Amino acid sequence: MSYSVLVVDDSSIVRAMVKKSLAMAGLDVKVIHEAGNGEEALAVLRREWVDIVFADLNMPVMGGLELVRHMAEDRLLETVPVVIVSSEHAEARIAELKQRGARAYIKKPFRPEQFREVLGALLGAGEGGSHG
Repeated sequence: MSYSVLVVDDSSIVRAMVKKSLAMAGLDVKVIHEAGNGEEALAVLRREWVDIVFADLNMPVMGGLELVRHMAEDRLLETVPVVIVSSEHAEARIAELKQRGARAYIKKPFRPEQFREVLGALLGAGEGGSHG
């Protein structure tokens, strides 16, 4: 099964790194959509089929936490898993994000294997052991 992914980060360099990591992880990703902030991400989500969202926390206009909140309140988007990809490492913050609806957390700097593990855990993609 191939996946449609949305990468949300205000840095085009980080978006490119996430895309490269997804490719290096050997995942069957059919389409990668990009957005520079949460508002752009919502527009993409309303017009495109997306299996999973990888979103940064700190972005202008609308950050990752606000994006998660908006998606949780939308009947069409509430089931799309959101994975936060951020350099914030505070355990309390990560717990809050998961409580609000984020399904997983990948810390920057990241490795391709982390994307394979998260996709395996959330969507059954890839192979090998996944942990959460």
